[in-house]
Amino acid sequence: MDILRSLPIGLYLEQPITWLHRLDPRIKLFALLTFLLSPIQANQTWRISMVGILIALTISTRVPWRVWKQQMGLLLLLASMTLLIATFSPDGLNVNPQPRRPSIDSIAAARIPLGIATTPSKPILPQIFQTLAPEVQPVPAPALPQPNPYKYVLWKAGGLQVTRRSLDLGIRVSTLIFTFLYAPTLFLLVTSPEEITAGITALTLPLRRLRIPIVEITLTLTLALRFVPLVLEEVQNLARAMRTRAINWKRLGLKRSIQIWILLSERLIDNLFIRADQTANAMQIRGFTTPNTHQVRWNPLKLVFRDILTALILLLAWGIRIWLAGEG
Repeated sequence: MDILRSLPIGLYLEQPITWLHRLDPRIKLFALLTFLLSPIQANQTWRISMVGILIALTISTRVPWRVWKQQMGLLLLLASMTLLIATFSPDGLNVNPQPRRPSIDSIAAARIPLGIATTPSKPILPQIFQTLAPEVQPVPAPALPQPNPYKYVLWKAGGLQVTRRSLDLGIRVSTLIFTFLYAPTLFLLVTSPEEITAGITALTLPLRRLRIPIVEITLTLTLALRFVPLVLEEVQNLARAMRTRAINWKRLGLKRSIQIWILLSERLIDNLFIRADQTANAMQIRGFTTPNTHQVRWNPLKLVFRDILTALILLLAWGIRIWLAGEG
């Protein structure tokens, strides 16, 4: 099971049990939706604060370094590279303002008939009046002070420059990438598949009045979450089998290599169908045919003080988010 242990994303941490493990799964689902929905149409301060809160939560749980280094290190590297690339890239704002009305020179050129030489006309006033007339020098306009220290180009050095638009784009993309990928990863790290199913079942129970099969849907979700490790195990077994045979892929060529990969894919699908059939037989032996004949009992969910406190903090965060949206 080396693949399951080295998988950096989507791994459930059984030990040590942190304070995030003890939270109610319904509260954790609400927190996950907060991290996924609140950064939409938000300002830079809110998005950066979401990233900081996720990092602070990870540090406060005292998760071992080897775990959160794999979970958060790759995403931080990806977000940092995205920030640098988007910040120093051209912002795409290339505006060339054009006058709405034609200039006087273009009008005069359009009125000149063809065949007439366009020679400069002589001055109307005689030379004597021009010599006697005093020379009028243009008065330079006074330099007006700027009302605020606004600058579109924030930093420039040679061919590199950072503008307000590029910086805003870099922060927006990098924070969204980190938040949308790491928030579900942290949720799966501290929540077991059974707790996820129990939380979704408790939140969707009112939909049973609309004759929606909630129990069947949640049971299917649980089986799917439990089936993922079986798929990875089958992939690992095939990889070990190919490694022990020491196949020289360079000598096989492209055509024979494709044939071998097709055979491996067929073998993988056959093994997965065998595993699915074994799972179905095990459920039938235990008496599960329909939700009416075999009731699915999940672990009871109870809200304690820490769950209520966390819910109040999330509601306060949503209130601040709505207030900031109204101010903007």
